[in-house]
Amino acid sequence: MSEIPNDQPLSDAAAGFAKEQLKSFIERIERLEGEKKTISEDIKDVFAEAKGTGFDVKALREILRIRKQDGDQRAEHEAIVDLYLQALGMVGA
Repeated sequence: MSEIPNDQPLSDAAAGFAKEQLKSFIERIERLEGEKKTISEDIKDVFAEAKGTGFDVKALREILRIRKQDGDQRAEHEAIVDLYLQALGMVGA
């Protein structure tokens, strides 16, 4: 397969294909951005509903963050936090 030198223009067919491919990527990204916005608004509504029923939204966000971690990662983080709290005299040894 021969290489096309960088200074040679693309053929009309290749340029047309690249243009259509670029347009396709842009349209897909725009569609996904719209879906992401809708999902973000839905999540915000769920947090507002939870707050309205008396749940602490900051605690819910912390639980969600913790649930994303694997068990070992979470245990390591909790051990470090506990060590720091002990060093600061904020919890019993």
